[in-house]
Amino acid sequence: MFSANERIVITGIGLTSPNGNSLAEFRNNLLSSVSGVKNMEHRYIGQVHAGICDFDVLRYQNKKTLRVGTRAGSISIYCANEALQDAGIKISAENSSRTGIYIGITEHGNVETENEVYNISQFNYDIKFWTHHHNPRSISNNPAGEVTINVGITGPHYTIGAACAAGNAGIIQGVQQLLLNEVDVALAGGISESIHTFGIFASFKSQGALASHSDPAKASRPFDRDRNGIVVSEGGCLFVLERLSDALKRGAQIYAEIAGYAINSDATNPVLPNYDRQAECIEAALKKGSLKPEDIDLINSHATSTKAGDVQECVAIRKVFANTSQAPYINNTKGFIGHAMGAAGALELAGNIPSFQDNIIHPCMNIDNLDPECDMPNLVMKTPIKAEKLNYILNNSFGMLGINSVLIVKKYV
Repeated sequence: MFSANERIVITGIGLTSPNGNSLAEFRNNLLSSVSGVKNMEHRYIGQVHAGICDFDVLRYQNKKTLRVGTRAGSISIYCANEALQDAGIKISAENSSRTGIYIGITEHGNVETENEVYNISQFNYDIKFWTHHHNPRSISNNPAGEVTINVGITGPHYTIGAACAAGNAGIIQGVQQLLLNEVDVALAGGISESIHTFGIFASFKSQGALASHSDPAKASRPFDRDRNGIVVSEGGCLFVLERLSDALKRGAQIYAEIAGYAINSDATNPVLPNYDRQAECIEAALKKGSLKPEDIDLINSHATSTKAGDVQECVAIRKVFANTSQAPYINNTKGFIGHAMGAAGALELAGNIPSFQDNIIHPCMNIDNLDPECDMPNLVMKTPIKAEKLNYILNNSFGMLGINSVLIVKKYV
């Protein structure tokens, strides 16, 4: 039975990021200004800065499934199992078909394809050396599908291709499926394996949008005047979402409640953002939650560390929040971990959710010389601050081809 009035809550969080493999570790490193960006050597392109995850891949998989599967699948499996354990949910015959998994991705299949082309190039392009695992590895539903096999979920699974808006989009899809009563439990969020494809680095480099710095920990510099591009990262974050009535019935912990959301399109340019459409997306999310701009206490900005992206988002934020009596706090996560692409929105939301409990807001990292065009009231820089109240967090995620997603969560009371 459809019920659009149901309240949807977050009851579990599982993540791996370049600077932490649990919510507690991730959060502590955000508050302590610990970067997860390092140097790595990449085929064809040489040394690049990257956000690299270091989680125990054998915690939930064996060596055989690792050989057959993908890095995206391993990240998804780790996050899904961690989230389910955190929520206190075990998948069984009773709930398997009523559990769904919705994973936002930027892209999938490039890593496998690049690796296989490189492999056969070592054998004079003889296709007998092309792996028979290529098709299941490269299909777009692979990350979510690997989770279903690993965990035993028989409900719906798919990925949501939404560029760098995908983390939010995955969560929004999970919310909608719960409201439609298609599932009782939704594992939703975003993942990225992007650092394992040289193409993304080469493309950003050719655009003049790939970050460089003598210190990799300072390479990702959103809002800083001296920023020079994006640091590509991998990672993942999946949330357990449930209807409030179900969560209360089983006595679940509740991290936060979904308060509003929206997705729209710029319809203007493949790469350059459109601040009018971004502002409209923020306004639509507020409207869905019956909220006013002054209700928002914290904005986690998408800010990727490119001048065009950072400035356009600041214009959008000013457009919506300029006349509020109390400006919301604004922070950013990419200075710590780089741009985790499809995982970005979900990871960035997770890093701020503990603020509901302690009112402490983590700062932006690496703003040494603030870009005057990004100067906004209550921009949290260098050190954490304690807010008097923190009831609503707004999470921006914007992607190529002009896809915008905004998610608002509220403190559960």
